[in-house]
Amino acid sequence: MAGESMETFPTVGAVIVAAGASRRMVGVDKLWATVRGQPLLAHTIAVFARSPHIGVIVLVVAADRLDDACALLAAQSLGKPHVVVVGGARRRDSVLRGLAALPEDCAIALIHDGARPLVTEALILMGLRAVAATGAATAVIPVKDTIKRVDAAGLVVETPDRAALYAVQTPQVFDRVLILAAHHAADPALDAADDALLVESLGHRVRVFTGAYTNIKVTTPDDLAVVEALWPTEA
Repeated sequence: MAGESMETFPTVGAVIVAAGASRRMVGVDKLWATVRGQPLLAHTIAVFARSPHIGVIVLVVAADRLDDACALLAAQSLGKPHVVVVGGARRRDSVLRGLAALPEDCAIALIHDGARPLVTEALILMGLRAVAATGAATAVIPVKDTIKRVDAAGLVVETPDRAALYAVQTPQVFDRVLILAAHHAADPALDAADDALLVESLGHRVRVFTGAYTNIKVTTPDDLAVVEALWPTEA
């Protein structure tokens, strides 16, 4: 909406994490799979390129995709500063490399999975509004299914109250100094599933904001068909 686009925020840097190995994609690199005539990753990047609130984009890719990523960004003519960096062995390592590449004048770091191409500018804006409360915010959606906690023997231990359960998505948005401190302070052996967990490990509160069921992360080959089915209708 026009009024929303006039909002101003401290300088925001987006770290798009696209260095995964696509182990569950049966030989297909999900980030480079063709969707609507372009690599899936191109669609993700385009959303951040369009957002007037994003000042700089850092794309984190696997070493063997560095040339492809540079060519992709050149072809997209982003119209804002951008850089490509090589990721690490784990998602956590890749994110830290991306954060380190952000300019010092970035007050806010937004972290997003490259394999979530249906993120929207509205969702980015919601995250930027939410982060002001505590310096840390993550997109979440209510869990629809009943969840069982199961032990190693395959026996149900607990059925948590579904009303209190949420599935975590990206974008996740942080005060840049805070998220860097969280990465450096956390146990190096901790293979964090998301960056909010690292902030939580500091004893810092994380605000949630409403994500979208359409904001899926492509993980298996079937997810590519789901993305196609969920693709917004052109106005």
